[in-house]
Amino acid sequence: MEVSWETSVTDSINTIYLLFSAYLVFMMQLGFAMLCAGSVRAKNAMNIMLTNVVDAVVGSLSYFLFGFAFAFGGGSDSNPFIGTHYFALKDIPSSSYDYSFFLYQWAFAIAVAGITSGSIAERTQFSAYLVFSFFLTGFVYPVVAHWVWSSNGWLSPGSTNLLFGSGSIDFAGSGVVHLVGGVAGLCGALIEGPRVGRFDAFGNPVQMRGHNATLVVLGTFLLWFGWFGFNPGSFNKILVSYPDSFDQGNWTAVGRTAVTTTLSGSTAGIVTLFGRRLLVGHWDALDVCNGVLGGFVAITSGCSVVEPWAAIVCGFFAACVLIGLNIIALNLQYDDPLEAAQLHGGCGAWGLIFTGLFAKEEFVIQTYNSGNLGITRPYGLLLGGGYGLIGAQIVECVTIMVWVSVTMGPLFYLLHKLRILRISSDEEIAGLDISSHGGYAYNAHSEENGPQRYGDYLRLQEQS
Repeated sequence: MEVSWETSVTDSINTIYLLFSAYLVFMMQLGFAMLCAGSVRAKNAMNIMLTNVVDAVVGSLSYFLFGFAFAFGGGSDSNPFIGTHYFALKDIPSSSYDYSFFLYQWAFAIAVAGITSGSIAERTQFSAYLVFSFFLTGFVYPVVAHWVWSSNGWLSPGSTNLLFGSGSIDFAGSGVVHLVGGVAGLCGALIEGPRVGRFDAFGNPVQMRGHNATLVVLGTFLLWFGWFGFNPGSFNKILVSYPDSFDQGNWTAVGRTAVTTTLSGSTAGIVTLFGRRLLVGHWDALDVCNGVLGGFVAITSGCSVVEPWAAIVCGFFAACVLIGLNIIALNLQYDDPLEAAQLHGGCGAWGLIFTGLFAKEEFVIQTYNSGNLGITRPYGLLLGGGYGLIGAQIVECVTIMVWVSVTMGPLFYLLHKLRILRISSDEEIAGLDISSHGGYAYNAHSEENGPQRYGDYLRLQEQS
């Protein structure tokens, strides 16, 4: 059947839009690398940057072989729990997916492993990263993605059997991406325990600040830039018109989504700035950067279905959640160098609940039914939309936490029992760069009076 030139042009523009969004999301890997490098001590900078590269390269193969199939592999024998087709991209392109869609979803998958890496930074054996990154991107995350984003997933808002008549709205992944990564990081950090010297003999926290605020700020802005592919790009197609309006379509919703993303992150940054000023007595750039990211994480679920004013509410409470969880973490002697579990897990969970409270019916129909007339759907509870949506959001939140805990928890525990999870105290004190990677990331290293070259480190080991 011959395709009209109008259809060809439309498909080409939509493909270019999706590919450009994929490139933006992949740019977030650079943002994660800079953020992580600046947030750890100088003696571990090379290690954390290498783990970010490993997350990408290992996750690429894992997602190609298994992950995409588990996430989107529908078919005659498809089920609402896990996909069963498209292993190693067999039969791609298909009538449903093409290579550009795979690339976009791959960029999401490798971001999950990057989140988890931050929680267990500065004390984890390099081989452990290889194992958990492969398992997380190849199985744990894709199963959740299938539940919510596949057309036949049991939580999907596009399913024929909608949970509570609604399905769960997690447009760009506050739960699917960020809550998954945050809970996985929480499991790893709890099993490993805090870094050497993080808490004194009386259980009081000892400050271990990152070594480079410049890298943290650079990473934050790179992530901000990438989020414009993460959230608006999740429409997948930009040339979709709405039947009830001659001048509105997905292109309108894309712009609104970018605005809500910006407002939520900005509000969270301001609230964190003043909140931390009241708590610690000074203006802290690193805290503000995490606050901004917390706002982005929270709005990611409902970015396409809420008004701009609601995004400000989202960012305000995201900052409160992050500040509160950080206080609780210190009181419980929980150590997370990048606050990844609190930021991505806590703010991701809040984002799911927020969507269930503030989603606007008109925007829900535009996002999931292309604005078709005569359709009604549950929407935000506080806007009069009933309990269907908020119920589905809570179910997604709880289910993700349970699923990730029962899959990643045993994996980290097994690595711990096999003694391939945490490095020794001597190696940790010397720094992972010198003990595992042959030297420091910087030529001039004056952080501690430790060995300056790998040979020096080996001689010290022989003498001990």
